[in-house]
Amino acid sequence: MKITFYGHASLGIEVGGKNIIVDPYISPNPKASHIDINALKADYILLTHAHGDHIADVEAIAKNTNATIVSNAEITGYFANKGFETHPMNHGGSWNFDFGKVKFVNAIHSSSFPDGSYGGNPGGFVIEGEHKNIYIAGDTALTFDMQLIPLRTTLDLAILPIGDNFTMDIDDAIIAADFVECDKILGYHFDTFGYIEIDHQEAVKKFFDAGKDLMLLEIGASIEL
Repeated sequence: MKITFYGHASLGIEVGGKNIIVDPYISPNPKASHIDINALKADYILLTHAHGDHIADVEAIAKNTNATIVSNAEITGYFANKGFETHPMNHGGSWNFDFGKVKFVNAIHSSSFPDGSYGGNPGGFVIEGEHKNIYIAGDTALTFDMQLIPLRTTLDLAILPIGDNFTMDIDDAIIAADFVECDKILGYHFDTFGYIEIDHQEAVKKFFDAGKDLMLLEIGASIEL
């Protein structure tokens, strides 16, 4: 499983011979100006919620790739009405896709489209594929619901928001890592805007002092599990 960071909360995942894009907010992000969305491969687009900083490039990428959009019923309905291929899910449900198993789990946040349309309730994803398991938290506060994840899944990586203000901060993300019982963390949702700028060295040190490994990737960089 290969995971690429495209800035903010945008990810690329290569697993099971398929390409997945998560929460594409690339072209409006000046920090990701070197990423060409027209060159991205996507069989699936996973969306945690409907905010503009998570769906900005969905339609462009879906048109280029014919990717299937996977999200809650309200978000998939919104895009299905525009003619896109979708797979609706909801909290607690899972589905065996051709690359692995995906479970849609709880997140605490808000969710509405930029045009004001209802975006359902926000969520996160647990993905099991190629004998590796990852948790993509989405935009969320710290929640005890995270403790449910390791009851079913042993994680190899947790992808957690760390920018504060709109989501968890560093200290809450450390607790979240304890809740999901995973010491390998990829941080995201930081530095994009002034509200969520962080001190990288301080963040890494706090995780290290807690016995955890926090990775902060450059935009376009990848890790392999």
